[in-house]
Amino acid sequence: MPLKRSDLPQDVLALLAQGTVIPAHPLALTAGRQFDRQRQRALTRYYVDAGAGGLAVGVHTTQFSIRERGLYEPVLRAAMEDRLAWSSRPMMMIAGLCGNTAQACAEAQTAVGLGYHAGLLSLAALARSSEDELIAHCEAVAQEIPLIGFYLQTVVGGPVLSSDFWRRFALIPNALAIKVAPFNRYRSLDVVRGLVEARAEERVFLYTGNDDHIVLDLALPFAAMRDGQPVTVRFRGGLLGHWSVWTASAVSQLAQIKAELAAGGGALSPQLLALDSRVTDCNSAFFDVANNFHGCIAGCHEVLRRQGLLEGIWCLDPAEGLGPGQSAEIDRVYQAHGDLGDDGFVARNLQRWLA
Repeated sequence: MPLKRSDLPQDVLALLAQGTVIPAHPLALTAGRQFDRQRQRALTRYYVDAGAGGLAVGVHTTQFSIRERGLYEPVLRAAMEDRLAWSSRPMMMIAGLCGNTAQACAEAQTAVGLGYHAGLLSLAALARSSEDELIAHCEAVAQEIPLIGFYLQTVVGGPVLSSDFWRRFALIPNALAIKVAPFNRYRSLDVVRGLVEARAEERVFLYTGNDDHIVLDLALPFAAMRDGQPVTVRFRGGLLGHWSVWTASAVSQLAQIKAELAAGGGALSPQLLALDSRVTDCNSAFFDVANNFHGCIAGCHEVLRRQGLLEGIWCLDPAEGLGPGQSAEIDRVYQAHGDLGDDGFVARNLQRWLA
């Protein structure tokens, strides 16, 4: 049966509205590049215990090629089963959706059948389509599941989308949120403008995916004009591949931002504002910015491997691995910003998660 926004549990919807940490769930593989069920379960348990408010599964960080290997349903099922078995607290479960309209609708139906609450819709496969065609695609998939729009950066295949596209997207009744990840301030503002023009800022929630400005997206207000007056909106939380590592620290950082905003009437300490550049520096290593994001998945795997959560950094595609010099960059980040990590938290719990 199709899932509507009104069908969602109120505690889950409230969690999304308040703003939370949603890691993009990686894929654990053995040295033979087979699904490593034990390590996958350990990852899910890690995110739950770290305090994540949701999980995004079947997305870019999970590797799109799970679909070609027949792993889409098994991986989504595993995350749902392991999350429910480990904790009863509310969590927003999000399934990645991609491909043409028929494929995206079929994936949405699979996700709904497994109990997922929303679909994160990638438009990369339709990057050459007109905005009219893209909106028709979104409307069709929204008939199956509440949608989270995805402004994907162009370097990894995302189309450039106008503020009018985002206005029209926000008007879709089953639109739930937008992951803003163009890694571009101008295009991020286009999303804000479109949301405000649609008068949907209290219904469609903004989540940052801008790994180059995570802290500032969460800390700063954004304003767009409507009827001659500025309308202020905020990013509620983040849905990030970057948050698949050092997740307990990400939860603490979001809580710190919220606490300072509440206590200071919107004022933020210089220390918190300076955290943005430090987190961005970490992301430059984890996401292999020096090599145009070649090792963005393997870099996250490498951090999880160093912590013992993954056995190796293997990806389904043998050509995917660390970029030249990326391991040394991760070494540098560990030395410079190790206090932003959660290695101690992982070490204390690892054997329990692997059990």
